[in-house]
Amino acid sequence: MKKVAIVLSGCGVYDGSEIHETVLTLLAIEQNGASYRCFAPNFNQHHVINHLTGEVSDNESRNILVESARIVRGDIEDLCELRAQDFDALIVPGGFGAAKNLSNFALDSDNYQVNAQVLDACQAFAKANKPAGYMCIAPAMLPFIYPKGVQGTIGKDNDTAALITAKGLVHNDCDVDEVVIDHAHKLVSTPAYMLATSLTEAASGINKLVKNVLALVE
Repeated sequence: MKKVAIVLSGCGVYDGSEIHETVLTLLAIEQNGASYRCFAPNFNQHHVINHLTGEVSDNESRNILVESARIVRGDIEDLCELRAQDFDALIVPGGFGAAKNLSNFALDSDNYQVNAQVLDACQAFAKANKPAGYMCIAPAMLPFIYPKGVQGTIGKDNDTAALITAKGLVHNDCDVDEVVIDHAHKLVSTPAYMLATSLTEAASGINKLVKNVLALVE
């Protein structure tokens, strides 16, 4: 059975992992006959958003690992425990957590960086030539993980894409139900909720991403 590592960034679209994207990813992995283990960084997220009002919750802090555990019924490990050699592939769902906690793309898009621990974990799969999938805004991290010229997509947002291409990504416009595959790097990306307006639309691309990531496993 193929084994997939999932890296989460919290719980909730505005300050963590996009819950629908995460659950759809886990479901697709199971439906394709593979297994998964989830991991998340064990430090506090950038800030906490009240998902009812969209406002920042002042004087409140939450731990990324603890919050991520909500999505996966507590079945999760500290990112420092992730070893690429134990898995066949890596998938990173989106949500603002990918742009606020795993990286700071949402906070300083001109000079953003990827968290060092996250970068090490993701680069371990790239260096081992193991397949990976990134969705929604998570592909913003790709220019730091892979060599300049890596192919990917965040959908059709030209302004956002330009900020990422400035770091070395070759961006491909992509519909919500499609994926971009960089065969040279065994990398798959899809827009998910960068474009999706429903669970069905999000699932259309996520299902293809999972299927293609698993197909790239040697």
